[in-house]
Amino acid sequence: MRRLARLIFIAFTLLRFGVDQVALSGFRQRWVRGLVRVVTVGRRFDEPRGVRLRRALERLGPIFVKFGQVLSTRRDLLPLDVADELARLQDRVPPFPGQLAIAMVERAFGARIDELFSSFDVEPVASASIAQVHFAVLKSGREVAVKVLRPGMLESIENDLGLLHTLARWAERVWVESKRLKPREVVAEFDIYLHDELDLVREAANAAQLRRNMAALNLLIVPEMVWDLCTANVIVMERMKGVPISQVDRLRAAGVDIKRLARDGVTIFFTQVFRDGFFHADMHPGNIQVSVEPATMGRYIALDFGIIGTLTESDKDYLAQNFLAFFRRDYKRVAELHVESGWVPPATRVDALESAIRAVCEPHFDRPLKDISLGQVLMRLFQTSRRFNVEIQPQLVLLQKTLLNVEGLGRQLDPDLDLWSTAKPFLERWMNEQVGWRGLFERLKQEAPRYALLLPELPRLVHYALKSRADGDSPALQALLREQRRTNRMLQALMYSTVGFVAGLLAMQLFLLWRGR
Repeated sequence: MRRLARLIFIAFTLLRFGVDQVALSGFRQRWVRGLVRVVTVGRRFDEPRGVRLRRALERLGPIFVKFGQVLSTRRDLLPLDVADELARLQDRVPPFPGQLAIAMVERAFGARIDELFSSFDVEPVASASIAQVHFAVLKSGREVAVKVLRPGMLESIENDLGLLHTLARWAERVWVESKRLKPREVVAEFDIYLHDELDLVREAANAAQLRRNMAALNLLIVPEMVWDLCTANVIVMERMKGVPISQVDRLRAAGVDIKRLARDGVTIFFTQVFRDGFFHADMHPGNIQVSVEPATMGRYIALDFGIIGTLTESDKDYLAQNFLAFFRRDYKRVAELHVESGWVPPATRVDALESAIRAVCEPHFDRPLKDISLGQVLMRLFQTSRRFNVEIQPQLVLLQKTLLNVEGLGRQLDPDLDLWSTAKPFLERWMNEQVGWRGLFERLKQEAPRYALLLPELPRLVHYALKSRADGDSPALQALLREQRRTNRMLQALMYSTVGFVAGLLAMQLFLLWRGR
Protein backbone atom coordinates (compact mmCIF):
# COMPACT_ATOMS: atom_id res chain seq x y z
CA MET A 1 0.00 0.00 0.00
CA ARG A 2 2.86 2.36 0.75
CA ARG A 3 4.34 1.75 -2.69
CA LEU A 4 0.94 2.28 -4.29
CA ALA A 5 0.50 5.55 -2.38
CA ARG A 6 3.98 6.66 -3.42
CA LEU A 7 3.23 5.82 -7.05
CA ILE A 8 0.01 7.84 -6.92
CA PHE A 9 1.87 10.80 -5.38
CA ILE A 10 4.56 10.59 -8.09
CA ALA A 11 1.96 10.43 -10.84
CA PHE A 12 0.03 13.39 -9.39
CA THR A 13 3.23 15.46 -9.11
CA LEU A 14 4.29 14.67 -12.68
CA LEU A 15 0.86 15.64 -13.99
CA ARG A 16 0.79 18.79 -11.88
CA PHE A 17 4.04 20.06 -13.41
CA GLY A 18 3.35 18.72 -16.89
CA VAL A 19 6.30 16.36 -16.84
CA ASP A 20 4.28 13.86 -18.86
CA GLN A 21 4.58 16.24 -21.82
CA VAL A 22 8.36 16.33 -21.46
CA ALA A 23 8.70 12.56 -21.07
CA LEU A 24 6.34 11.54 -23.86
CA SER A 25 7.43 14.12 -26.41
CA GLY A 26 10.49 12.07 -27.38
CA PHE A 27 8.52 9.00 -28.51
CA ARG A 28 7.70 8.49 -32.18
CA GLN A 29 4.88 5.95 -31.93
CA ARG A 30 1.55 7.30 -33.12
CA TRP A 31 -0.34 5.98 -30.11
CA VAL A 32 2.09 7.78 -27.78
CA ARG A 33 1.68 11.04 -29.66
CA GLY A 34 -2.07 10.59 -29.48
CA LEU A 35 -1.78 10.03 -25.74
CA VAL A 36 0.17 13.30 -25.40
CA ARG A 37 -2.61 15.20 -27.13
CA VAL A 38 -5.22 13.61 -24.84
CA VAL A 39 -3.43 14.24 -21.52
CA THR A 40 -2.59 17.85 -22.43
CA VAL A 41 -6.17 18.90 -23.18
CA GLY A 42 -7.14 21.84 -20.98
CA ARG A 43 -3.72 22.21 -19.36
CA ARG A 44 -1.57 25.29 -19.84
CA PHE A 45 1.86 25.90 -18.29
CA ASP A 46 3.59 29.26 -18.02
CA GLU A 47 7.04 27.89 -17.16
CA PRO A 48 9.41 26.19 -19.64
CA ARG A 49 9.49 22.39 -19.61
CA GLY A 50 12.96 22.20 -18.06
CA VAL A 51 11.93 24.38 -15.12
CA ARG A 52 8.81 22.30 -14.56
CA LEU A 53 10.81 19.07 -14.59
CA ARG A 54 13.33 20.45 -12.10
CA ARG A 55 10.61 21.63 -9.73
CA ALA A 56 8.85 18.26 -9.96
CA LEU A 57 12.04 16.40 -9.01
CA GLU A 58 12.62 18.74 -6.09
CA ARG A 59 9.04 18.10 -4.97
CA LEU A 60 9.46 14.32 -5.18
CA GLY A 61 12.36 14.33 -2.73
CA PRO A 62 16.12 13.71 -2.36
CA ILE A 63 16.28 10.51 -4.43
CA PHE A 64 14.69 12.14 -7.46
CA VAL A 65 16.90 15.22 -6.99
CA LYS A 66 19.95 12.96 -7.09
CA PHE A 67 18.59 11.17 -10.15
CA GLY A 68 18.05 14.52 -11.86
CA GLN A 69 21.66 15.46 -11.16
CA VAL A 70 22.91 12.23 -12.72
CA LEU A 71 20.46 12.54 -15.60
CA SER A 72 21.68 16.08 -16.34
CA THR A 73 25.00 14.58 -17.47
CA ARG A 74 23.28 12.47 -20.14
CA ARG A 75 22.95 15.18 -22.77
CA ASP A 76 22.62 12.45 -25.35
CA LEU A 77 19.38 11.46 -23.65
CA LEU A 78 17.79 14.86 -23.01
CA PRO A 79 17.07 18.04 -24.97
CA LEU A 80 19.69 20.70 -24.27
CA ASP A 81 17.32 23.09 -22.45
CA VAL A 82 16.15 20.31 -20.11
CA ALA A 83 19.71 19.16 -19.38
CA ASP A 84 20.79 22.74 -18.58
CA GLU A 85 17.90 23.17 -16.16
CA LEU A 86 18.54 19.86 -14.40
CA ALA A 87 22.16 20.90 -13.94
CA ARG A 88 20.83 23.66 -11.65
CA LEU A 89 19.58 21.13 -9.10
CA GLN A 90 21.32 21.90 -5.84
CA ASP A 91 22.59 19.45 -3.25
CA ARG A 92 21.28 21.72 -0.54
CA VAL A 93 18.09 20.27 0.94
CA PRO A 94 16.34 21.01 4.27
CA PRO A 95 18.33 19.42 7.13
CA PHE A 96 16.88 16.95 9.57
CA PRO A 97 16.89 17.94 13.28
CA GLY A 98 20.27 18.13 14.97
CA GLN A 99 18.99 16.19 18.00
CA LEU A 100 18.10 13.32 15.70
CA ALA A 101 21.65 13.42 14.31
CA ILE A 102 23.03 13.27 17.86
CA ALA A 103 20.81 10.26 18.62
CA MET A 104 22.10 8.49 15.49
CA VAL A 105 25.73 9.19 16.47
CA GLU A 106 25.17 7.85 19.98
CA ARG A 107 23.45 4.73 18.60
CA ALA A 108 26.26 4.13 16.09
CA PHE A 109 29.04 4.24 18.70
CA GLY A 110 27.15 3.05 21.79
CA ALA A 111 28.15 6.08 23.87
CA ARG A 112 26.79 9.48 24.85
CA ILE A 113 27.74 12.42 22.68
CA ASP A 114 29.68 14.10 25.54
CA GLU A 115 31.72 10.91 25.97
CA LEU A 116 32.75 11.01 22.31
CA PHE A 117 33.33 14.73 21.75
CA SER A 118 34.27 17.69 23.90
CA SER A 119 31.89 19.75 21.75
CA PHE A 120 29.35 18.99 19.00
CA ASP A 121 27.57 21.61 16.88
CA VAL A 122 23.87 20.79 16.85
CA GLU A 123 23.25 22.90 13.74
CA PRO A 124 24.60 21.21 10.58
CA VAL A 125 27.12 23.06 8.46
CA ALA A 126 25.97 21.31 5.27
CA SER A 127 22.93 19.29 4.27
CA ALA A 128 22.75 17.17 1.11
CA SER A 129 20.34 14.65 -0.31
CA ILE A 130 22.01 11.65 1.35
CA ALA A 131 23.63 12.97 4.54
CA GLN A 132 24.45 16.10 6.53
CA VAL A 133 27.60 17.31 8.26
CA HIS A 134 28.20 18.67 11.78
CA PHE A 135 31.41 20.14 13.16
CA ALA A 136 32.78 18.75 16.43
CA VAL A 137 35.91 18.58 18.58
CA LEU A 138 37.35 15.30 19.85
CA LYS A 139 38.46 14.79 23.44
CA SER A 140 42.04 15.15 22.21
CA GLY A 141 41.24 18.65 20.95
CA ARG A 142 41.32 17.70 17.27
CA GLU A 143 38.70 19.46 15.13
CA VAL A 144 36.63 17.07 13.05
CA ALA A 145 33.62 16.91 10.75
CA VAL A 146 30.91 14.34 11.49
CA LYS A 147 28.88 13.08 8.53
CA VAL A 148 25.52 11.49 9.43
CA LEU A 149 23.34 9.53 7.01
CA ARG A 150 19.75 10.70 6.67
CA PRO A 151 17.37 8.43 8.60
CA GLY A 152 15.09 6.13 6.63
CA MET A 153 17.10 6.54 3.42
CA LEU A 154 17.47 2.85 2.58
CA GLU A 155 13.75 2.07 2.54
CA SER A 156 12.97 5.23 0.57
CA ILE A 157 15.68 4.45 -1.98
CA GLU A 158 14.60 0.85 -2.43
CA ASN A 159 11.00 1.87 -3.10
CA ASP A 160 11.85 4.64 -5.57
CA LEU A 161 14.52 2.61 -7.36
CA GLY A 162 12.01 -0.18 -7.90
CA LEU A 163 9.77 2.30 -9.67
CA LEU A 164 12.66 3.64 -11.76
CA HIS A 165 13.63 0.13 -12.86
CA THR A 166 10.03 -0.49 -13.93
CA LEU A 167 9.93 2.75 -15.92
CA ALA A 168 13.24 1.89 -17.60
CA ARG A 169 11.95 -1.53 -18.66
CA TRP A 170 8.80 0.07 -20.05
CA ALA A 171 10.86 2.67 -21.93
CA GLU A 172 12.97 -0.05 -23.58
CA ARG A 173 9.82 -1.63 -25.01
CA VAL A 174 8.45 1.51 -26.66
CA TRP A 175 11.45 3.83 -27.15
CA VAL A 176 13.15 3.53 -30.53
CA GLU A 177 16.53 4.67 -29.19
CA SER A 178 16.53 2.49 -26.07
CA LYS A 179 19.04 0.01 -27.53
CA ARG A 180 21.60 2.76 -28.04
CA LEU A 181 20.97 4.78 -24.88
CA LYS A 182 20.39 1.82 -22.54
CA PRO A 183 17.94 3.27 -19.97
CA ARG A 184 18.00 0.11 -17.86
CA GLU A 185 21.78 0.28 -17.60
CA VAL A 186 21.60 3.99 -16.70
CA VAL A 187 19.16 3.22 -13.85
CA ALA A 188 21.29 0.23 -12.80
CA GLU A 189 24.37 2.46 -12.53
CA PHE A 190 22.35 5.02 -10.59
CA ASP A 191 21.30 2.17 -8.30
CA ILE A 192 24.94 1.27 -7.68
CA TYR A 193 25.98 4.87 -7.03
CA LEU A 194 23.16 5.41 -4.53
CA HIS A 195 23.86 2.22 -2.59
CA ASP A 196 27.56 3.09 -2.55
CA GLU A 197 26.72 6.50 -1.09
CA LEU A 198 24.56 4.88 1.59
CA ASP A 199 27.60 3.02 2.96
CA LEU A 200 29.65 5.76 4.56
CA VAL A 201 32.50 3.34 5.31
CA ARG A 202 32.90 2.95 1.56
CA GLU A 203 33.09 6.73 1.25
CA ALA A 204 35.76 6.81 3.97
CA ALA A 205 37.74 4.12 2.12
CA ASN A 206 37.44 6.12 -1.12
CA ALA A 207 38.84 9.17 0.65
CA ALA A 208 41.75 7.18 2.08
CA GLN A 209 42.63 5.78 -1.36
CA LEU A 210 42.42 9.19 -3.02
CA ARG A 211 44.56 10.68 -0.23
CA ARG A 212 47.30 8.10 -0.87
CA ASN A 213 47.13 8.54 -4.63
CA MET A 214 47.46 12.32 -4.52
CA ALA A 215 49.94 12.66 -1.64
CA ALA A 216 53.04 13.04 -3.84
CA LEU A 217 51.43 15.54 -6.22
CA ASN A 218 51.07 18.25 -3.52
CA LEU A 219 48.13 19.83 -5.31
CA LEU A 220 45.13 18.29 -3.54
CA ILE A 221 44.29 17.94 0.16
CA VAL A 222 42.01 15.06 1.21
CA PRO A 223 40.78 14.86 4.82
CA GLU A 224 42.12 12.05 6.98
CA MET A 225 39.56 9.63 8.36
CA VAL A 226 39.26 8.88 12.10
CA TRP A 227 38.83 5.14 11.59
CA ASP A 228 37.89 4.41 15.21
CA LEU A 229 34.79 6.55 14.61
CA CYS A 230 33.63 5.30 11.22
CA THR A 231 30.51 3.19 10.69
CA ALA A 232 28.07 2.61 7.84
CA ASN A 233 25.82 5.45 9.10
CA VAL A 234 28.33 7.88 10.66
CA ILE A 235 31.90 8.78 9.75
CA VAL A 236 34.28 11.23 11.40
CA MET A 237 37.06 12.94 9.47
CA GLU A 238 39.61 15.71 9.76
CA ARG A 239 37.98 19.13 9.53
CA MET A 240 38.98 21.06 6.44
CA LYS A 241 39.31 24.85 6.48
CA GLY A 242 39.26 26.47 3.09
CA VAL A 243 37.56 28.98 0.86
CA PRO A 244 34.88 27.67 -1.54
CA ILE A 245 36.29 27.69 -5.05
CA SER A 246 33.31 29.71 -6.26
CA GLN A 247 34.47 32.71 -4.17
CA VAL A 248 37.13 33.83 -6.62
CA ASP A 249 37.41 37.41 -5.32
CA ARG A 250 38.07 36.15 -1.80
CA LEU A 251 40.73 33.75 -3.10
CA ARG A 252 42.41 36.49 -5.09
CA ALA A 253 42.41 38.78 -2.03
CA ALA A 254 44.08 36.02 0.00
CA GLY A 255 46.94 35.89 -2.50
CA VAL A 256 46.01 32.74 -4.45
CA ASP A 257 47.38 32.58 -8.02
CA ILE A 258 44.09 32.06 -9.88
CA LYS A 259 45.63 31.17 -13.25
CA ARG A 260 47.88 28.58 -11.66
CA LEU A 261 44.89 27.26 -9.72
CA ALA A 262 43.06 26.68 -13.00
CA ARG A 263 46.02 24.81 -14.51
CA ASP A 264 46.42 22.73 -11.34
CA GLY A 265 42.78 21.69 -11.60
CA VAL A 266 43.36 20.28 -15.09
CA THR A 267 46.49 18.48 -13.86
CA ILE A 268 44.61 16.93 -10.92
CA PHE A 269 41.83 15.73 -13.17
CA PHE A 270 44.06 14.09 -15.77
CA THR A 271 46.32 12.59 -13.09
CA GLN A 272 43.39 10.93 -11.36
CA VAL A 273 41.92 9.67 -14.62
CA PHE A 274 44.94 8.52 -16.62
CA ARG A 275 47.53 7.71 -13.97
CA ASP A 276 45.31 6.21 -11.27
CA GLY A 277 42.04 5.34 -13.00
CA PHE A 278 40.41 6.47 -9.73
CA PHE A 279 38.87 9.94 -9.75
CA HIS A 280 36.59 12.16 -7.69
CA ALA A 281 33.39 12.13 -9.74
CA ASP A 282 31.38 14.81 -7.92
CA MET A 283 33.56 17.87 -8.43
CA HIS A 284 30.91 20.57 -8.34
CA PRO A 285 31.87 23.85 -6.57
CA GLY A 286 30.16 22.78 -3.32
CA ASN A 287 32.65 19.93 -2.92
CA ILE A 288 35.82 21.84 -3.82
CA GLN A 289 37.59 24.38 -1.62
CA VAL A 290 41.00 26.06 -1.73
CA SER A 291 43.41 26.33 1.19
CA VAL A 292 44.64 29.79 2.16
CA GLU A 293 46.83 28.55 5.03
CA PRO A 294 50.49 29.59 4.60
CA ALA A 295 51.78 26.00 4.50
CA THR A 296 49.28 24.84 1.89
CA MET A 297 48.42 28.07 0.07
CA GLY A 298 46.60 27.52 -3.21
CA ARG A 299 46.09 23.78 -2.85
CA TYR A 300 42.71 22.25 -3.65
CA ILE A 301 40.62 20.68 -0.88
CA ALA A 302 38.29 17.84 -1.91
CA LEU A 303 35.14 16.93 0.03
CA ASP A 304 32.39 14.29 -0.29
CA PHE A 305 33.76 11.04 -1.71
CA GLY A 306 30.50 9.14 -2.11
CA ILE A 307 30.80 9.09 -5.91
CA ILE A 308 34.15 7.84 -7.21
CA GLY A 309 34.81 6.85 -10.80
CA THR A 310 37.09 3.99 -11.81
CA LEU A 311 38.57 3.05 -15.19
CA THR A 312 40.22 -0.13 -16.37
CA GLU A 313 43.57 -0.12 -18.15
CA SER A 314 41.80 -0.65 -21.48
CA ASP A 315 39.45 2.28 -20.72
CA LYS A 316 42.41 4.54 -19.93
CA ASP A 317 44.30 3.50 -23.04
CA TYR A 318 41.25 4.04 -25.24
CA LEU A 319 40.48 7.45 -23.72
CA ALA A 320 44.08 8.64 -23.91
CA GLN A 321 44.34 7.67 -27.56
CA ASN A 322 41.06 9.46 -28.27
CA PHE A 323 42.12 12.62 -26.47
CA LEU A 324 45.49 12.69 -28.22
CA ALA A 325 43.86 12.10 -31.58
CA PHE A 326 41.48 14.99 -30.89
CA PHE A 327 44.30 17.30 -29.83
CA ARG A 328 46.29 16.37 -32.93
CA ARG A 329 43.16 16.75 -35.07
CA ASP A 330 43.58 13.19 -36.28
CA TYR A 331 39.88 12.60 -36.78
CA LYS A 332 40.46 9.48 -38.85
CA ARG A 333 42.13 7.86 -35.83
CA VAL A 334 39.18 8.86 -33.65
CA ALA A 335 36.79 7.19 -36.09
CA GLU A 336 39.00 4.07 -36.26
CA LEU A 337 39.07 3.84 -32.46
CA HIS A 338 35.26 3.93 -32.35
CA VAL A 339 35.13 1.06 -34.83
CA GLU A 340 37.91 -0.93 -33.11
CA SER A 341 36.22 -0.61 -29.71
CA GLY A 342 32.91 -1.87 -31.08
CA TRP A 343 31.08 1.37 -30.23
CA VAL A 344 29.75 1.56 -33.79
CA PRO A 345 28.59 -1.21 -36.13
CA PRO A 346 31.48 -2.90 -37.98
CA ALA A 347 30.03 -1.86 -41.36
CA THR A 348 30.32 1.85 -40.50
CA ARG A 349 32.25 3.85 -43.10
CA VAL A 350 35.29 5.27 -41.35
CA ASP A 351 35.59 8.19 -43.77
CA ALA A 352 31.98 9.24 -43.14
CA LEU A 353 32.41 9.09 -39.36
CA GLU A 354 35.73 10.96 -39.66
CA SER A 355 34.06 13.75 -41.65
CA ALA A 356 31.24 14.08 -39.10
CA ILE A 357 33.67 14.27 -36.15
CA ARG A 358 35.79 16.86 -37.96
CA ALA A 359 32.73 19.05 -38.51
CA VAL A 360 31.99 18.97 -34.78
CA CYS A 361 35.49 19.52 -33.36
CA GLU A 362 37.43 21.63 -35.84
CA PRO A 363 35.70 24.96 -35.06
CA HIS A 364 36.69 24.70 -31.39
CA PHE A 365 40.49 24.46 -31.62
CA ASP A 366 42.93 27.33 -31.10
CA ARG A 367 40.39 29.19 -28.97
CA PRO A 368 40.52 30.09 -25.26
CA LEU A 369 38.27 28.24 -22.85
CA LYS A 370 35.95 31.24 -22.55
CA ASP A 371 35.01 30.75 -26.21
CA ILE A 372 34.60 26.98 -25.97
CA SER A 373 31.61 25.17 -24.52
CA LEU A 374 32.59 21.58 -23.95
CA GLY A 375 28.93 20.89 -23.29
CA GLN A 376 28.10 22.11 -26.79
CA VAL A 377 30.87 19.95 -28.26
CA LEU A 378 29.58 16.90 -26.41
CA MET A 379 26.03 17.65 -27.49
CA ARG A 380 27.08 17.83 -31.14
CA LEU A 381 29.05 14.61 -30.74
CA PHE A 382 26.00 12.91 -29.25
CA GLN A 383 23.92 14.05 -32.20
CA THR A 384 26.59 12.62 -34.49
CA SER A 385 26.67 9.39 -32.48
CA ARG A 386 22.90 9.04 -32.89
CA ARG A 387 23.33 9.28 -36.66
CA PHE A 388 25.95 6.51 -36.66
CA ASN A 389 24.23 4.34 -34.02
CA VAL A 390 27.06 4.75 -31.51
CA GLU A 391 26.30 2.84 -28.31
CA ILE A 392 26.86 5.11 -25.29
CA GLN A 393 29.19 3.42 -22.79
CA PRO A 394 27.65 3.53 -19.29
CA GLN A 395 31.03 3.14 -17.56
CA LEU A 396 32.10 6.53 -18.97
CA VAL A 397 29.06 8.51 -17.79
CA LEU A 398 30.83 9.61 -14.59
CA LEU A 399 33.91 10.66 -16.54
CA GLN A 400 31.76 12.80 -18.83
CA LYS A 401 30.06 14.40 -15.81
CA THR A 402 33.42 15.13 -14.17
CA LEU A 403 34.85 16.59 -17.36
CA LEU A 404 31.92 19.01 -17.52
CA ASN A 405 32.55 19.98 -13.88
CA VAL A 406 36.23 20.60 -14.61
CA GLU A 407 35.27 22.78 -17.57
CA GLY A 408 32.95 24.82 -15.35
CA LEU A 409 35.63 25.31 -12.69
CA GLY A 410 38.24 26.26 -15.31
CA ARG A 411 35.89 28.75 -16.94
CA GLN A 412 35.17 30.35 -13.58
CA LEU A 413 38.81 30.64 -12.54
CA ASP A 414 40.51 31.55 -15.80
CA PRO A 415 38.35 32.17 -18.88
CA ASP A 416 41.52 32.39 -21.00
CA LEU A 417 42.73 28.91 -20.05
CA ASP A 418 43.37 26.79 -23.14
CA LEU A 419 42.18 23.37 -22.04
CA TRP A 420 43.57 21.67 -25.15
CA SER A 421 47.16 22.92 -24.89
CA THR A 422 47.19 22.40 -21.10
CA ALA A 423 46.15 18.78 -21.37
CA LYS A 424 48.10 17.72 -24.48
CA PRO A 425 51.63 17.57 -22.92
CA PHE A 426 50.26 15.62 -19.97
CA LEU A 427 48.63 13.03 -22.21
CA GLU A 428 51.70 12.72 -24.43
CA ARG A 429 53.87 12.12 -21.37
CA TRP A 430 51.38 9.56 -20.06
CA MET A 431 51.31 7.70 -23.39
CA ASN A 432 55.12 7.68 -23.48
CA GLU A 433 55.19 6.20 -19.99
CA GLN A 434 52.70 3.53 -21.05
CA VAL A 435 54.01 2.45 -24.46
CA GLY A 436 57.58 3.83 -24.51
CA TRP A 437 60.80 2.45 -23.00
CA ARG A 438 59.95 3.97 -19.64
CA GLY A 439 56.62 2.14 -19.57
CA LEU A 440 58.32 -1.14 -20.54
CA PHE A 441 60.90 -0.72 -17.77
CA GLU A 442 58.22 0.07 -15.17
CA ARG A 443 56.15 -2.98 -16.13
CA LEU A 444 59.22 -5.21 -16.03
CA LYS A 445 60.08 -3.82 -12.59
CA GLN A 446 56.55 -4.54 -11.36
CA GLU A 447 56.65 -8.09 -12.69
CA ALA A 448 60.23 -8.81 -11.52
CA PRO A 449 59.22 -10.52 -8.23
CA ARG A 450 56.94 -12.88 -10.15
CA TYR A 451 59.58 -13.58 -12.78
CA ALA A 452 62.12 -14.33 -10.04
CA LEU A 453 59.88 -17.15 -8.81
CA LEU A 454 58.90 -18.53 -12.21
CA LEU A 455 62.08 -18.42 -14.27
CA PRO A 456 64.17 -20.92 -12.23
CA GLU A 457 61.33 -23.45 -12.44
CA LEU A 458 60.49 -22.88 -16.11
CA PRO A 459 62.99 -25.33 -17.75
CA ARG A 460 62.00 -28.13 -15.35
CA LEU A 461 58.29 -27.50 -15.86
CA VAL A 462 58.66 -27.45 -19.63
CA HIS A 463 60.68 -30.69 -19.51
CA TYR A 464 58.13 -32.43 -17.27
CA ALA A 465 55.25 -31.27 -19.46
CA LEU A 466 56.88 -32.50 -22.66
CA LYS A 467 58.02 -35.75 -21.07
CA SER A 468 54.60 -36.54 -19.67
CA ARG A 469 53.04 -35.98 -23.08
CA ALA A 470 55.83 -37.90 -24.81
CA ASP A 471 55.13 -40.96 -22.67
CA GLY A 472 51.90 -41.28 -24.64
CA ASP A 473 51.49 -42.67 -28.10
CA SER A 474 52.21 -39.44 -30.02
CA PRO A 475 55.30 -39.83 -32.27
CA ALA A 476 55.15 -36.10 -32.96
CA LEU A 477 55.60 -35.26 -29.28
CA GLN A 478 58.43 -37.78 -28.91
CA ALA A 479 60.15 -36.20 -31.90
CA LEU A 480 59.61 -32.74 -30.34
CA LEU A 481 61.23 -33.91 -27.10
CA ARG A 482 64.23 -35.34 -28.99
CA GLU A 483 64.52 -32.06 -30.90
CA GLN A 484 64.42 -30.14 -27.64
CA ARG A 485 67.25 -32.21 -26.19
CA ARG A 486 69.31 -31.74 -29.36
CA THR A 487 68.68 -27.99 -29.22
CA ASN A 488 69.67 -27.89 -25.57
CA ARG A 489 72.99 -29.61 -26.34
CA MET A 490 73.66 -27.15 -29.16
CA LEU A 491 72.85 -24.20 -26.91
CA GLN A 492 75.14 -25.58 -24.19
CA ALA A 493 77.96 -26.05 -26.70
CA LEU A 494 77.44 -22.52 -28.01
CA MET A 495 77.43 -21.11 -24.49
CA TYR A 496 80.63 -22.98 -23.52
CA SER A 497 82.40 -21.91 -26.70
CA THR A 498 81.33 -18.29 -26.18
CA VAL A 499 82.56 -18.32 -22.59
CA GLY A 500 85.83 -19.89 -23.70
CA PHE A 501 86.28 -17.32 -26.47
CA VAL A 502 85.66 -14.41 -24.09
CA ALA A 503 88.01 -15.92 -21.53
CA GLY A 504 90.70 -16.29 -24.21
CA LEU A 505 90.32 -12.64 -25.21
CA LEU A 506 90.63 -11.55 -21.59
CA ALA A 507 93.73 -13.69 -21.09
CA MET A 508 95.34 -12.26 -24.23
CA GLN A 509 94.51 -8.73 -23.10
CA LEU A 510 96.08 -9.37 -19.70
CA PHE A 511 99.18 -10.86 -21.35
CA LEU A 512 99.60 -7.81 -23.59
CA LEU A 513 99.21 -5.51 -20.63
CA TRP A 514 101.82 -7.48 -18.70
CA ARG A 515 104.32 -7.30 -21.59
CA GLY A 516 103.67 -3.61 -21.98
CA ARG A 517 104.78 -3.06 -18.43
